[in-house]
Amino acid sequence: MSASPNVMIVITHDTGRHTGPYGRHVETPNLDRLASEGVVFEQAFCVAPQCSPSRASLLTGQVPHRHGLIGLTHRGFRLHPESYRRTLPSLLASAGYSTYLFGFQHEAPDPRDLGYQHVVQVEGRRRHHCRDVAPLVAAFLAARPSEPFFAMVGFSETHRPFDPTDTSLDDVVVPPYLPDTPVVRRDVADLNEQVRRVDAAVGQIREALDRAGLADSTLFVYTTDHGIAFPGAKGTLLDPGLAISLIARGPNGFRGGRRVSGLVSNVDLYATVLDLCGVSPPENTDGVSLVPLVQGAAKSVRDEIFAELTYHTTYDPMRGVRTERYKYVRSFADRPFSLPTHVDPSPTKDLLRDQGYFERRRPSEMLFDLERDPLEQTNLATDPEYRSVLDDLRASLERWMRETGDPLLGGDVAPPDGATITPVDSYEP
Repeated sequence: MSASPNVMIVITHDTGRHTGPYGRHVETPNLDRLASEGVVFEQAFCVAPQCSPSRASLLTGQVPHRHGLIGLTHRGFRLHPESYRRTLPSLLASAGYSTYLFGFQHEAPDPRDLGYQHVVQVEGRRRHHCRDVAPLVAAFLAARPSEPFFAMVGFSETHRPFDPTDTSLDDVVVPPYLPDTPVVRRDVADLNEQVRRVDAAVGQIREALDRAGLADSTLFVYTTDHGIAFPGAKGTLLDPGLAISLIARGPNGFRGGRRVSGLVSNVDLYATVLDLCGVSPPENTDGVSLVPLVQGAAKSVRDEIFAELTYHTTYDPMRGVRTERYKYVRSFADRPFSLPTHVDPSPTKDLLRDQGYFERRRPSEMLFDLERDPLEQTNLATDPEYRSVLDDLRASLERWMRETGDPLLGGDVAPPDGATITPVDSYEP
């Protein structure tokens, strides 16, 4: 394994797998190129379908109820104090890395508390658009930074609101869990434009790495925090809410245009980076290194992935486990099947509201056979034929909750003092 590779992670907001390398109908030539040169993780999932908890899991290697950030930072939720000492930038800084944040982060009020020694922001702007952040990264690389470095690059795209477009709708493909109407097509077309901007920014950074002669010594990662900001995706434990893009190119086997099919959680990226950088992960790390998977020493590194939601804008306690074939979700409170407060304002949301989409109640337990029912439309939790599967996954989820000290096992989880919580019956976040 080569010594001390640089690490650069580009993370976007609310993009899911809505990219070309995952077969979505949007033009992403630069991500396609990255995929053709590196490794695509075909079954990558996030541990939480909302931004702060998911991103903090990437940084700490722990699931949200362990690192403490179980809601959104701008609404008053925080990491446990000890979690700041285990973040990737903190550990890598101690190991001799220079650590950088470019653009957006959503894990702490002050990014320096996360271990970033250098914070490069866009002057005079509240949002960190990729067209503004990417040139800062390119300039950093052009200056031939001393190595090794760890750099997190955060774009505000593809978070809503989307800039309106007037492109043709003829070639727009609507996700299969949404109605194919002109309203939804226009909404997806606007998302596509955001994705194309991200792609251009990724290309700008990738070219800067090449020009600086750093491409071969840098693990370059593109990922996102959770699914797209549409009903049925973001804020749910369904696959559209949990499925993420994860593409990496770099030394130690992360090349060759290969596609890896084993189950992967974004909490695994933590252990992977530490492994490549020669740093031992701290105790109670929930992720596992993907290096054996990438280097061909293992066909899989996990048989199941776990996911959770406690607070997004609203208290909505759910836990879930997914295997290659099955998904089990337990809801710990009476809620609509899709909670409207989790979904950002959009034309699609309003259309579905008018069709009664948010009126259906959520079962306390849901079981899906993903092989027969990939869109998760048929709940099998009460089907006698699947009783043994239900029992196994129910037991697996409870075991995970106990092993990781999930406070939800003791009853409702209270928010921190002063946190902003939207009422459950609200339509807007």
